[in-house]
Amino acid sequence: MEYCKLQIGCMIIVLYVACIYIREKQIYQMKRKNVLFETILAAGIVGIFFDGATAYTVNHLAEIPASVNIFLHLCFLSFLDIFVFLMFLYMYDITRGLPQKRGERIGLFLPLLINIVVVIVFMPQLEYRKGTFTNYSMGMSAYTCFAMVALYVLAASGIFLHSWKNLERHKQIAISTYLLVTIGVTAYQMFFPEALLSSLVPAVVIVGIYLNQETPLYAKLQKNNEEMVMGFATLVENRDDNTGGHIRRTTAYVKLLAEELRSRGFYKEQLTKDYVANLVMAAPMHDVGKIAIPDAILQKPGKLTDEEFEIMKTHAQKGGKIIRETFGHLGNDAYEEMAYEVAAHHHEKWNGRGYPDGLKETEIPLCARIMAVADVFDAVSAKRCYRDAMPLDQCFHIIEEGRGRDYDPVLVDVFIEIEDKIRKVYEESKAE
Repeated sequence: MEYCKLQIGCMIIVLYVACIYIREKQIYQMKRKNVLFETILAAGIVGIFFDGATAYTVNHLAEIPASVNIFLHLCFLSFLDIFVFLMFLYMYDITRGLPQKRGERIGLFLPLLINIVVVIVFMPQLEYRKGTFTNYSMGMSAYTCFAMVALYVLAASGIFLHSWKNLERHKQIAISTYLLVTIGVTAYQMFFPEALLSSLVPAVVIVGIYLNQETPLYAKLQKNNEEMVMGFATLVENRDDNTGGHIRRTTAYVKLLAEELRSRGFYKEQLTKDYVANLVMAAPMHDVGKIAIPDAILQKPGKLTDEEFEIMKTHAQKGGKIIRETFGHLGNDAYEEMAYEVAAHHHEKWNGRGYPDGLKETEIPLCARIMAVADVFDAVSAKRCYRDAMPLDQCFHIIEEGRGRDYDPVLVDVFIEIEDKIRKVYEESKAE
């Protein structure tokens, strides 16, 4: 007990977090499993256990068989490596999303596999040294472990700095906690190896990411916010008899286009995992300003007069104002800003002849440029009371004609290339 008090304290903290996490999942009926975080929890618990076990055995070498001591150190160093690797994967996932290509996945796992092999090979050569207050172990296995921690922390730092501007605040706090604690503890442990502070890393990091990212209460609140947004958007849509299903279809088109752009590496600094998620949630709000348009204009069965069209055009500016005044309480500044940009600027044109502000090219926010393509495609492909739906071939041609004039050329090129996926969404909506 004398040599593993810190580990016992850390174990109590992590077990408490695990119990609270399980209980809150049951209370809020969160059925979806968060495999990565739950694996991190398990690895942290096991790692702290072996850290405590080795802290005891290294100070009782005469009483503990050498084979047992080697086995416990092997487990400790391996789980320390695994924990750091899992945290790197976690940071990668919440910033960029895990890679889908097999080669990229192998590249992420390779340093871990190499390190564990080195740890196993050199474990018999582990050295036990006597410190001022406690004994400790060193050797090639331990040095390799330090090197791997440094490698993954360096990689995570690069990803974090690259994605900083597009991350939500709670993710910034979670990642900062991981990096600062891991760097601080590892550096101190290297210069003062008898300190045996390794258990602080999983304990503090797990608490940090739980409070800022993984608490089921946050997930429940986020789900409620999404349902509120969709309900509000549907309420607006129901005022316009001409646009049945418009929200659901345009949101699906936006998601397809944004994910395809991201997978191909276009606008990669902006199209982070969070950006796409916020865009999909913001898309239903693009026509929210129509709630301020008179029914006589909104539901007119024929073509609008010039005066009526000018009034209709104000829905973009009014939509942005509604977002600013209504959705500031959601606690997600990035989403609020994106919802504003989508509502206010989805009628801007690439050549600067759109409304309300006459923005052009990249002056138009990327989210609004994506929304514009989806909005127009659905408008021309859906039936209206004053005209039939246009054939899909003609709808794609209209989008293609607007390349470099109405729409971002990159978006048009990708949209045309995923025609089959767009058609599938369209056909599925007709079947419902």
